[in-house]
Amino acid sequence: MTDVLVTVDTELSAALHQRGVTPCRNVENSIGGVVRSGAFGIGWQMDRLEEHGLKGVFFVDPMPALVYGEGVVADIVGPILARGHEVQLHAHTEWLAWAAPSPVGARRGQNIADFELTDQIVLLQGARDALERAGVPRPIAFRAGNFGADDRTLVALSKLGIVWDSSFNPAYLGGPCRIGLNADTHSPVRRHGVIELPVSGLCDRRGAVRPAQVCALSRWEMIDALRHASDAGEPAFVIVSHSFEMLSRDRCRPNRAVMARFVAMCREIADNPNLRSAGFADLDPAIASVARPDTARLAPNPVRTFGRVLEQAAATLRYERPWLPVR
Repeated sequence: MTDVLVTVDTELSAALHQRGVTPCRNVENSIGGVVRSGAFGIGWQMDRLEEHGLKGVFFVDPMPALVYGEGVVADIVGPILARGHEVQLHAHTEWLAWAAPSPVGARRGQNIADFELTDQIVLLQGARDALERAGVPRPIAFRAGNFGADDRTLVALSKLGIVWDSSFNPAYLGGPCRIGLNADTHSPVRRHGVIELPVSGLCDRRGAVRPAQVCALSRWEMIDALRHASDAGEPAFVIVSHSFEMLSRDRCRPNRAVMARFVAMCREIADNPNLRSAGFADLDPAIASVARPDTARLAPNPVRTFGRVLEQAAATLRYERPWLPVR
């Protein structure tokens, strides 16, 4: 049985804040996915998960509370908790640029890995405590904003008693992700006192990993990757989405191609008897010791990859062009 974690990075937009968008509108658009034709954010995602009997894991970023006040965190996590989904810790440190005062003084960084260990502990503890003050049970898992963690982040999490990390995304190695694991790592592994649960994915060409992100994989790719994980006996499969991912890149209209992928993913998880919907609270830490490092990601398939390229091109033309009518 493979545990499938549908994770949603739930975050306000620093770019919208920088452009002068109000906190209320930022929440509506970035979290609620509110556009002229409806709402397609976390509420829509929870509806689809619940229709298929699935649990979502919402990695919520409380860093904007340093700018907007802590009430914004309670507004975000309240509906998630009320509907029985899981809230875990997320952190985008770019919000420090507008924080007054900042918990780390004048030091700034785009990613948590840009800070020394002592600052990382301060930032992560403050973010964790902000979630708890908003009514969230003590988080047991973390994901860095932009996947921008390093090994010091894992040490900091261990010191704070956080058991799981899911910041390792092989597609981001050489960029924001600086955790010292190689790109072949895709099973749970103990490292620096925490269990690293990597973002899952597939090989879309030799030597290239494409992450299991709803906007990154076609329906065909996602379903094949899920079936491959269950057939190989992988202990866990981690899928990534975002609170605003069902919208076009300019956040002005729904992207119904991505929405259809999300629904197809939910259906596969619900219908496959070898897959189980799970949160971090459902996982056994022993999976890090029983993981099978000899298994491989789903191998490249040129036809499948070309199909996704065509699908992406059609979706871009249909849903990413403002001159076309909104649906």
